[in-house]
Amino acid sequence: MTPAPPGVNRRIVCSFLVSAAGATGFAVTYGLGGQTQWEGVCLAVAFAGLASGLAIWGRRLVPTGGYVEEHEGLTPPLGEQAMAGDALAAPDSPIRRRGLLGALALALTALGAAALFPLRSLLPWDRTRPVEALKDTPWRPGVRLVTADGRPLRPADVPTGTVVAVFPEGDLDAGDAPAFAVRLQPERFTRPPAGGHLDGLVVHSLLCTHAGCPVRLYLHGTGRVLCPCHQSSFDLFAGAEPVAGPAARPLPGLPIEVGPDGFLRATADFTAPPGAGFWSRP
Repeated sequence: MTPAPPGVNRRIVCSFLVSAAGATGFAVTYGLGGQTQWEGVCLAVAFAGLASGLAIWGRRLVPTGGYVEEHEGLTPPLGEQAMAGDALAAPDSPIRRRGLLGALALALTALGAAALFPLRSLLPWDRTRPVEALKDTPWRPGVRLVTADGRPLRPADVPTGTVVAVFPEGDLDAGDAPAFAVRLQPERFTRPPAGGHLDGLVVHSLLCTHAGCPVRLYLHGTGRVLCPCHQSSFDLFAGAEPVAGPAARPLPGLPIEVGPDGFLRATADFTAPPGAGFWSRP
């Protein structure tokens, strides 16, 4: 058997160690909350290291030859059996290189352990169920309404004739929490606002109930807000009911009050799940 070229063992061990590191990185990334791009990179490194180590092992350490012969049976001739036995028992036999086998075992063990981490997503304990997660937002009793720059809002900061985008204090980046405050004439209400009102001041979810686009267009004269994505229209004087377009549900309301400090704050979460519909909701 031809001796292995210098440095081959080191290259194989390094490849398997890289594979183990990639698998460990995947497990750590997933355990810390997950980030799809980094999880993909870690898995790519893990499998690339394993493939590289096995390829070098097969090309450099396993005996090869350009032999051609007729297949005459399933049992190899005695000469071939003796040659294989000598090759496996020789000091340079691949199966007797403990460092290589140990590194391979480490890489396979790390990959196997990393593959168990995604199973956590299927386990019910200590995790919020998807339906409940879609129903809950950061709005809670006592959470102040703030502008996009984090400034708390007073009732006087919402003038007649315009809408003001508002967010829960401390959760400006929450995707399901944006809302808008608008001042209306209470005598024009044909249906009470779902979240109530403070002398005509109402707050509704900013997300269209059709596909979740922000309803940014306000028609002061008619008291309607429009979604620019698919032209759904909501009548704020009629409980934000949809009156045009594909939306089928009214905009959820946000119950509010004026706190002891004079700033507006929520008294509860939205009156209904905000944004587009999902499987458990008619």
